[in-house]
Order: sequence, then C-alpha cells, then structure tokens
Amino acid sequence: MKRNFKMVVSYDGTRYYGWEHQTELDMTIQGKLEAVLTKMTDASPEDPVKVIGAGRTDAGVHARAMTCNVLLDTQMSEDAIRQYMNRYLPDDISVNEVKQAADRFHARYNALGKTYRYTLWYGLSKPVFDRRYVYVLNEKPDVEKMREAAAYLTGEHDFKSFCGNSHMKKSTVRDVDTIRIETSGSYIRIYFHGSGFLQNMVRILTGTLLEAGYGRKKPEDMLSILEARDRRAAGPTAPPQGLCLMKVDY
Repeated sequence: MKRNFKMVVSYDGTRYYGWEHQTELDMTIQGKLEAVLTKMTDASPEDPVKVIGAGRTDAGVHARAMTCNVLLDTQMSEDAIRQYMNRYLPDDISVNEVKQAADRFHARYNALGKTYRYTLWYGLSKPVFDRRYVYVLNEKPDVEKMREAAAYLTGEHDFKSFCGNSHMKKSTVRDVDTIRIETSGSYIRIYFHGSGFLQNMVRILTGTLLEAGYGRKKPEDMLSILEARDRRAAGPTAPPQGLCLMKVDY
C-alpha cells in the first residue's frame, strides 16, 4: 500500500534545467529525485514514481526549502528514506525532511504562499565565493527609489506585464503582499511573499525595480506598467542565479 510523504528539499540549481522533469533531459531536480526513489522502491515502468513540487523553478534558480510530495510503496521509515536519498542524490541536492502526510496532501494545490529572495551585489571587488548565487551589478542603484517602486507593486494586481509566458491563458492576477528590500554591505536582498507567482515574475519584478533604482523609470511608472498588461512595458528579466525559493507556506 502506498503512503504519501511530504519532503523539504534544498538545491543549488546552477547545473540544472529547472525543477520540472523534461523528456530526454535528465538534468532536472524532479528527474533526479524520481530516479533515486524509483531505484529505492524498485518501481515498475508502468507505475513510475512521480514527485509533485510546490512550484516550478527555472533553470539556474535555487531553493532552500522546496516542498514536494510523493506516493511510495515502501515500508522504510521516514529517516531511512531521507538517508537513502541523500546517499544517492548529487551533492547539490539535499532532502532535509521526510514526513508521512495525509493521503490528500498535495504540495502544489495545498500551498498557501511562497517566499522568494533575490540577491544583488555591487562593489569594487568580485563576490568570488557567492558568484553562483548573486546578480553582480556594475553600479549601485538607488535603493530608496526601488523601495518606492516596490510599494506600487505590492498588493493584488494583474501582473500580466510581469509574466514571461506571452501565451498565458489563465488569470494573471496575483496577490504579492510583501516586497521587502534589505541591504548589508555590498548585498541588496529583495524578499517577495505572495500567494503565487507567474513564470519569471520575480525576476521581471527585480529587473523592473532596478530600472527605478537606476533612474530609467520613475517609481510611479509602476502603475502604468501594471495597467499596460504587456510584457514589453516592464523591465528586463534579471538572471536566474540571484533567485532562491526560501519557503512554502501551508
């Protein structure tokens, strides 16, 4: 009899094509997890192990706490499953927690919110040891202008201008209740919390906030960008390495 397990996973997304399993592309987080669990349970090709993630991170994006669930036909304990997975997974993927969940628990459908962090860096030297996890800027932006712009973007809006999928057929209305910008030395960290995010949305929001920080857009321009409902109205898509999924709420 299969049991439903909830897992919390961390990964460095640098080497991967994102979370979602892709045909003929083994280098995905979901694919690596499924491969190890298939070996662990001796699952048949007719009934393969399927890991369900709380969301999909893009190629090169990281996660400190991606939540997922999986149905497994095994008598192994939670700790034994975690230990087995960490033994056979690559060093850049870690299963931090395994707990048996209710049969109806679904990592994506039951998620109430997510926290993402985008990390920017500027300075005279180079962030040698953090280079895979930050977006290195050529000049220092005006953080106060970025905060002013963020205030216009906070709340429930139609974020179609901030969606990387031009063929999106579903609603592009989302509630982003927090955009917090913190500074520490050469680091600028932007925290986004909301009920859900569109494809590339956090990276486009970050790129647009930087436009305000560099004076290429005014903070109040965020209103007309939202109203345009056109991707071309917003700023560029910030690169993936600065983005990290921090937490999923249930």
